[in-house]
Amino acid sequence: MNNIIKFDNIAYLSTGTARQQQAYNVLVEHRIMELLLPYSSLLVGTIPINIDIEGSDLDVLCAYQNKKEFVNHLRAHFSTYPNFNLYETTITGNETIIANFMAYDFEVEIFGQQTPVKQQYGYLHMLIEHELLQRKGEAFRQEIISLKKQGLKTEPAFARALKLTGNPYEELLRIDVKQF
Repeated sequence: MNNIIKFDNIAYLSTGTARQQQAYNVLVEHRIMELLLPYSSLLVGTIPINIDIEGSDLDVLCAYQNKKEFVNHLRAHFSTYPNFNLYETTITGNETIIANFMAYDFEVEIFGQQTPVKQQYGYLHMLIEHELLQRKGEAFRQEIISLKKQGLKTEPAFARALKLTGNPYEELLRIDVKQF
């Protein structure tokens, strides 16, 4: 199956690992992806590619055109959830809106930029990481999980395992996965 198509719809989670199935149920029961559909929402991160650890969150990318409208939409639909927090920042030179909240046992992080979701770093990193996991196998997956349990974020864990130098977020985008 084409990985890009696979990740376009969360349905694959419904037959995945126990944790993926739990994530799917939370996303569907709370209508999170549905409510964010106007913003081309995509689930990215560790849970879709099965390298999550305890406490891993559900990362949902969104692309907005109108910042105020997006912020109002997030507040209208998610502000009543436990631990709701919304803030603005700049990431990779892009104005970014981030909302966090709890849905059952999952922290949900909604990450919005004006950049189309399939051009955002979170999506591009996930595709590269997924391809590396497919090529390098189970021992490599376990190494990544071990590094994450030691406190490394995902991209730095991949960079260490692959012996990449420099900014791990940038270096991952530069590698040729076919060399692995």
